Amino acid sequence: MPLKQTPLYEMHQKYGGKIIDFGGWALPVQFEGIIKEHHMVRQKAGLFDVSHMGEISVKGARAEEFTRYLVTNDIKQLKDNQIAYTLMCYPEGGVVDDLLVYKISPQYYFLVVNAANLDKDFAWIKEHAFSGIEVKDLSDSYAQLAIQGPEAQRILQTISDTDLSAIKFFWFKPDVKIAGAECLVSRTGYTGEDGFEIYVSPDQAAYLWEEILNAGGEDIAPIGLGARDTLRFEAKLPLYGQELDKDITPLEAGLGYFVKLQGDDFIGKEALVKQKEANPDRVLVEFEMLGKGIPRPHYEVEKDGDNIGWVTTGAHSPTLNKAIGLALIKREYNRPGEEIDIMIRNKPVKARIGKGIFYSKNTKNK
Repeated sequence: MPLKQTPLYEMHQKYGGKIIDFGGWALPVQFEGIIKEHHMVRQKAGLFDVSHMGEISVKGARAEEFTRYLVTNDIKQLKDNQIAYTLMCYPEGGVVDDLLVYKISPQYYFLVVNAANLDKDFAWIKEHAFSGIEVKDLSDSYAQLAIQGPEAQRILQTISDTDLSAIKFFWFKPDVKIAGAECLVSRTGYTGEDGFEIYVSPDQAAYLWEEILNAGGEDIAPIGLGARDTLRFEAKLPLYGQELDKDITPLEAGLGYFVKLQGDDFIGKEALVKQKEANPDRVLVEFEMLGKGIPRPHYEVEKDGDNIGWVTTGAHSPTLNKAIGLALIKREYNRPGEEIDIMIRNKPVKARIGKGIFYSKNTKNK
């Protein structure tokens, strides 16, 4: 089966992207190198193609009530043009997906879901939809670009008449012109830096890509999936399939802030209430390597020879210049300063649990 291509596929080729199979999509893992691209985003700005993400609309008189039932966060608190990070859960408490909910109006919500989960999410939402709710997969109607980094606003402002400083963190504006192209622009991203995500018609995507790169000059570069992952990881942003999945609940993953157990019912609430009352048996912890080696996902974690959990994500952090990781372990071992063993190629390598190990985000909510 041929790989799916985003509207920016030709741009990736033009700018020297190394194309890989990413969940059935032909996407660039890197352009000039993962480390170089990582530092570019932290220090200046980077441009990402995230057009493979899924977009789903929920419309109808009861759209607000249904969307609240669907997700863990209380989206009824949102104002028009505001965004919430949230999760959809199974009745047992495990995670269907993590997503962003954009409130267009009380009758219209726009959900941005993970690409690999789009078909599953769409089916799940339709299956649970209230009478009179219209659910549509709009993914083919949008290309999505992300510009991230401390220079992102300055660069984008040079080609937009809209005052971008007026768009607050986790808010959006639906009618922004960038280099003449009609866009929906949100102050969101998944790098730990300030920046914007831009939704545009697919036929305008390549034009916009080049206009943004030209506007930024030496202060911006195209960024591939490799740096996207190292950036999100060292900012301690969860990834579905690693920190979250059908067998890991938001409470275990340390995302209780996005689970509002007071008030309205939602799918999975009963199971999560019980888990919170009992305290989860497992908990996601930060750790840094003491011995030599890179902790990879699924490596086992041991204490005194006993298995206590596994690594969800681990890597060498380019910004912090050390090997760090996240692990889901038995709660009783979650003590800052506790030494654990990461089993690397079947050999125990020392690591230490801590807090505040990861990169401190530079988003505009600071």
